[in-house]
Amino acid sequence: MKKIAVLTSGGDAPGMNAAVRAVVRSSEYFGYEVLGVNFGYRGLIEADFKQMEHLDVSGIIQRGGTILKSARSEKFREAEGRAIAAANLKKEGVDALVAIGGDGTFRGGTMLSKEHGINVVGVPGTIDNDLIGTDETIGYDTALNTAMQAIDKIRDTADAHERLFLVEVMGRDAGFIALETGIACGAELIILPEAIEKIEDIKESLKDILKEKSRSTLVVVSEGDESGGAIKLSKKLEKDFSKYDMRVGILGHIQRGGSPTAHDRVLASRLGYEAVHAIHKGLSEVMVGVINHEVKITPIAETFGKMKKINMELYELAKILR
Repeated sequence: MKKIAVLTSGGDAPGMNAAVRAVVRSSEYFGYEVLGVNFGYRGLIEADFKQMEHLDVSGIIQRGGTILKSARSEKFREAEGRAIAAANLKKEGVDALVAIGGDGTFRGGTMLSKEHGINVVGVPGTIDNDLIGTDETIGYDTALNTAMQAIDKIRDTADAHERLFLVEVMGRDAGFIALETGIACGAELIILPEAIEKIEDIKESLKDILKEKSRSTLVVVSEGDESGGAIKLSKKLEKDFSKYDMRVGILGHIQRGGSPTAHDRVLASRLGYEAVHAIHKGLSEVMVGVINHEVKITPIAETFGKMKKINMELYELAKILR
């Protein structure tokens, strides 16, 4: 009987629990044992393992966060740490590792596989949606809806006082959350790292927008934008827009929490199953994703290290609709 280990690593994302559930129950379907790894790659080094069976994942599909916990491990970045992790997996008789996370998780899994022959399959779990090889990552849809609901509330209070609001959303160096929440919330201006604009151009756009507005003005800013995020951008704007009641809102980690949407639960369930199915077919060093609603298998090394392109047609649409 094969034994599969599963871990969640890096930033948590709503739907990770649904993916863990799918891995455990799909493994049961294929006749494999499952070893849960607590605290990501740190848990591999510390041999923090637990046997997982059908009932261990009951009632978790609706929960945010991750029951396996997550942690960053500096020791795993070193060859010695990865050697310890591999030895611990081999000692437990593990045949394959399912790694749920983002680019850092996949980089670690790739090195573990290449250096020690560990069979690794990646499941994309990150709110940033920045991995190549899948249209959406687990947690992205929930983060979008969380940000949208928060910004809708900010719009209400901004309208009441006719304020200029700069709202920062997550995404690191990717503007997916900013772009889609900006459109969904009717933002007058969206600032993205993929659409680099000089500060003078931002000022001119904002002046044009404010001339036309009779109520509030909403600017959605991606945290990874070269302007430095909403706080730094506000500092650059305050002199030219001093007559406006300008406020800054940073949504932060609220976007990572909460119960996953139906879309994320289904996506996570599907990808968790596909990861085990890939192992069953003898695949390694791959990531399972969904493109155009169909399962896509991509070499894991091709999923990170390159910028995933946003839909610039949506960006242009946002300008038209503002």
